[in-house]
Amino acid sequence: MTDIAKAEQAPRPETLHDWLMAERPQSRRQAALGRAYGAWRIFARNRLAMVGLAIVLLLVLVAVFADLLAPYSPYIGDLRTTRLLPPSSAHWFGTDDQGRDILSRIIHGSRITLYVVVLVAVLAAPIGLVVGTVAGYLGGWADAVLMRITDIFLAFPRLILALAFVAALGPGIENAVIAIAITSWPPYARIARAETLTIRQADYIAAVQLIGASRWRIVVRHIMPLCVSSVIVRVTLDMAGIILTAAGLGFLGLGAQPPMPEWGALIANGRLYVLDQWWVAAAPGAAIFLVSLAFNLLGDGLRDALDPKAAK
Repeated sequence: MTDIAKAEQAPRPETLHDWLMAERPQSRRQAALGRAYGAWRIFARNRLAMVGLAIVLLLVLVAVFADLLAPYSPYIGDLRTTRLLPPSSAHWFGTDDQGRDILSRIIHGSRITLYVVVLVAVLAAPIGLVVGTVAGYLGGWADAVLMRITDIFLAFPRLILALAFVAALGPGIENAVIAIAITSWPPYARIARAETLTIRQADYIAAVQLIGASRWRIVVRHIMPLCVSSVIVRVTLDMAGIILTAAGLGFLGLGAQPPMPEWGALIANGRLYVLDQWWVAAAPGAAIFLVSLAFNLLGDGLRDALDPKAAK
């Protein structure tokens, strides 16, 4: 046999792609990494989702390096020389009625937006996940009570309910976060409950019950992890609504308080000059639109990638 024939018959070395996409993983780690890699391949094929991911990553970088990127102070302006200047090379987005650079305020306002989005997700998603999985697994009176409480929250528009909670708690960014989180968890509970109702009849849940696992252990260790992907997708899709609700509270003066450069408050400040100095309100409005669109695109991509019925 020639050297060429031997080379052709020799087994090809396993690549990282082959290892990740193996039909029979050799360990849990390999299986988990393979699922993540398959989801990423589906996500990466969605160009709009990649655009959304790029914008969200840009938002994070802008928020982290705001002090370096902002050309001027977001709080200090000159009323005599820089008040209500139109966009120019010196002030790309113009200046406001206090002579402050709008671009600098939008850059620093990205920190507030990211702060609200992250905190609301951290607070609301676990509450909805726990309520939904417990209600779906226990059933009976526990399911009825928890779902009726959920229905009460869902009966009111989110912004109206958030306004009521902020009015009770008082204005401020922290109270706005709490109010938005309180109004955001019911959809996550509904999704988690629906997932749990389909999971609790599975054979492996029955096997866990037979070996004596407690209800709490079954919910936490075996049901919640299977509901996380659906909740993550819904949270990502809800980011746009969270941003708009926070901006609405800021617009009404119930969110971040002056002189904090919150985007909704910037629009409220610019509404007095919207006809003549349109850039004061247009710039933060465009920022809200762009970031909200990015989260929607990202959520659509995650929904396709994390769908268990999707072909990997």
